Amino acid sequence: MTQQLAIIVLIDVAAALKARTLKDNTYLFDNMKLQGSENEGTGDLVTAINGSYWFDGSQAEEQVMNWLPYALGAIPPTVPRSFYSDRTRDSDQEALAALTKIAATPGTNIVAELDRIKQRLGTRASVKSVHRAGHVRPGHKILDLRGEIVPSDSRDDIPELSNAAPVITGITGEAVDKQIIYPAQYGSPDLVTDGWYWSASVDTSRPGIYVYTMEIHLREPVWKHGGWLWEPVRMTFTSKIKVTSLPKRNGFTQADVGLLPLSCPGTP
Repeated sequence: MTQQLAIIVLIDVAAALKARTLKDNTYLFDNMKLQGSENEGTGDLVTAINGSYWFDGSQAEEQVMNWLPYALGAIPPTVPRSFYSDRTRDSDQEALAALTKIAATPGTNIVAELDRIKQRLGTRASVKSVHRAGHVRPGHKILDLRGEIVPSDSRDDIPELSNAAPVITGITGEAVDKQIIYPAQYGSPDLVTDGWYWSASVDTSRPGIYVYTMEIHLREPVWKHGGWLWEPVRMTFTSKIKVTSLPKRNGFTQADVGLLPLSCPGTP
């Protein structure tokens, strides 16, 4: 049976943007540690891919790899999808309540109070439009790591912003060129991956260590024209797979999972 291999690509986005490299700022994990993967939790992960074979030694099925990128230093993707919008709506309601209080309180320093409210309102970051030139403003505001609205003039608080999730935009390299892996992007109802993820089937009939390269887009918060802009930054990161002819092992006993069943003519 085809086995689903999951590779978590955890990126320290703020550090990667500052250093302008993913090296030493990316940490890889997979679910094949008990099957022989090496260097879990580092940037030098070698993912073990064990074959699945019939009784005569011929290949039974290819394996499947899935890449899931996450940002270190961001609001967890497990919070409700409406979290950003909810926080934006709450800040607007708080501002309206403060304005109502000003109107009902004679003698209030209106200028000072309005300035204080303006700071608490925060700002919406713009993103590059795919439909027309320039940038457009999304519906939610910039948040910090605690989920709080970032004040509108906090130009120097970039390290504390909740970083946008990294996006894998391509899989290339030796493993692809030699047709060891066949990558493609797929749509999914999985809310954690924003509906898109990269997957690849693996030819396990040719054992060896193969290199592949991920093209990853980060989004950098840049203060321009009096507001935040999410500017795309393209980077690449290289990893390895180790294809072996060893059969998959039982995770509890470490024994082989046994031969695949064979059907004989005339038998049910």
